[in-house]
Amino acid sequence: MPITVNGVELCDAEVEQELPKHQDADNPLHQAVIARILRRVMLDEAARLGIDTADEEQAVSDLLEQQAPYPTPDDDACRRFYAANQARYVVGECIEADHILFQVTPGVNLQGLILQAEDVLARLQEQPERFAEFARHYSNCPSSALGGNLGQISRGDTVPEFERVAFGIAAGTIHPKLVHSRHGLHIIRVNRRSEGKLRPYEDVAGEIAQALGALGRDTAWRQYAKVLVSRADITGIDLDDDNADRLLLDPNEGKRASAPAQPLPEPAGSGCGSDGHVCTCAGGN
Repeated sequence: MPITVNGVELCDAEVEQELPKHQDADNPLHQAVIARILRRVMLDEAARLGIDTADEEQAVSDLLEQQAPYPTPDDDACRRFYAANQARYVVGECIEADHILFQVTPGVNLQGLILQAEDVLARLQEQPERFAEFARHYSNCPSSALGGNLGQISRGDTVPEFERVAFGIAAGTIHPKLVHSRHGLHIIRVNRRSEGKLRPYEDVAGEIAQALGALGRDTAWRQYAKVLVSRADITGIDLDDDNADRLLLDPNEGKRASAPAQPLPEPAGSGCGSDGHVCTCAGGN
C-alpha cells in the first residue's frame, strides 16, 4: 500500500535521498520514511503560509522560526540549573574502589544468587579485612585476580547504576547494600577518594545557557510538529508515538539538542594516584 501525505504519494527517490542520514538507526529504512513524512508535512505547511519552499532546509527553518518560537533562558534559570546539577561541573573527582561481582547469566537461579551475595556482604561487614580473599573466591569479574581492585575511577568510567552508588560511598567503607547493575550484583568498597574541584558558575554559564536554550527549542519544535502531523492526512503507515517522537525531537535535523555536557574526567593516573585500570564488568555504557 503506497504511503501518501496530504493526498500526494511518497516516492522512492525521496526515501533514498533521506536514507544515508539514518544508517545508525535500528531500522534505517523505516526511520527514513518517517523523516520524509515529517518533512513533507512541514513543507506543505510552509507553502500554505506563503514561505518559499524551493530550498527545503531554509523553508523548514523559516517555518519553525515563525511558528514555533522558544524562550531564551535568563541568568536566574541558568543559576538554578547550576545549583541543582553541580556534580556535572566538578573536575578531577575520582575514587579508588574494589568490588565483588555476582554476575547474572542466562539460566542462573537469581534468588539463590541474591542470597549468596547477601551472605557474603554480611560476612564482610563483620570481617572487612577479608574483602580481597572473598573477591578472589566469589567474584565473576576479572578483577578478582587483583582482590577485586578496580583502580582509579572517574565519573563516566562505569555504568551509571554503579557510578551513582560508588561516588557516594565514604572512603574506607563498604556499601551496606548490594548494588544492582546490568552486569549483576556488586559489593563495593571505596578505599580512597579525591573530591575534585567545582568549576565556577561564570566558567560554565555560557554552555548552560546554550544547552537550556536547545532543550527549550526542542520542546517547542516537538509540540508544533505534533500538531502539524495530527492535522495532516497520512495513509499507508502507522505513526506510533515512539517513532514520531524520535524524529519530532528535531524536525529541522542536524541541530539535535543535548543536555549540558558533563566535564571530561581527569586522565588516568592523576588525582587519586593509581594506575587507572577499570574492569569492563563495572565500566562501559
